[in-house]
Amino acid sequence: MSTEILPRIGVVVLTMGNRPIELNRALDSLLAQKRVQIDAVVVGNGWDPTDIPASIKTHFLPENLGIPAGRNAGVSHVQGEFLCFLDDDSWFLDEDFLITSVERFQRYPKMGLLQPRITDPKSLENDPTRWIPRLNKRTAEEPSKVFHVGETCLVTKRELFNETGGWAGGFWYAHEGIELAWRIWDTGSYVWYAGDMRIGHPVIDPRRHNEFYRLNARNRVWLARRNLPVPFRWIYPVSWLIIECMRLRRNKNGIRQYVSGWRAGWKGSPWYIEPRKKLKWVTLARMGLAGRPPLL
Repeated sequence: MSTEILPRIGVVVLTMGNRPIELNRALDSLLAQKRVQIDAVVVGNGWDPTDIPASIKTHFLPENLGIPAGRNAGVSHVQGEFLCFLDDDSWFLDEDFLITSVERFQRYPKMGLLQPRITDPKSLENDPTRWIPRLNKRTAEEPSKVFHVGETCLVTKRELFNETGGWAGGFWYAHEGIELAWRIWDTGSYVWYAGDMRIGHPVIDPRRHNEFYRLNARNRVWLARRNLPVPFRWIYPVSWLIIECMRLRRNKNGIRQYVSGWRAGWKGSPWYIEPRKKLKWVTLARMGLAGRPPLL
């Protein structure tokens, strides 16, 4: 009698240890996944993980390295053809989420990164449209190719993740999902928004972060400097400067923060370790033909 060989998925769960209830919910939902082998690690970003289930590894980062660098730190501690990144305040709503993801990668070999629909099942209001990673936000259930992702839960192929160079470690917070998506496109693959798959996440205002506007602006500039050739390297951040200042026209403090961050992006180095090559021109053409050239 043959025995089914279950696919192995390396799962990196990032936490600062300040949300123990949410972390336990995330880990319980992870361990409930069916028909997959899970090799998981909890990365404590400035926190030594305790009270973690015995089947899950832990990795202590004495210093908080920020979100993208913290995720990168966990990758070498897990094995598997596929990688899943899960934030501590998200949880799987369906026990077949991971096996469904794997089956889709197998069915669509050109798919390089998958983001599910983010939803708060406990909220009585509609989920924020910012969770839909595309310009057309009419329906969250509609699947499509996309060019940025909500980073709270993603699945990718380890081989492609390594080829991209991983998360933009120096970003600390904001827009690291855009760079990862662009880099996945640069491998010749595409990024897929699976609107029919779900991940749970509470509705929280991202502006709760003190440096929200400054980091958004700085990282937009860094994103362009790291990835785009001339003239896109200038057009992209200037376009976003105009857009954000228009959006924030009634928020003078927000404008000051954004402009300050935008200037900092041009002054400081965008590199965390070593520089990466710019996106290929053929990648920019593919993105444009798919509906999203890197102008906005």
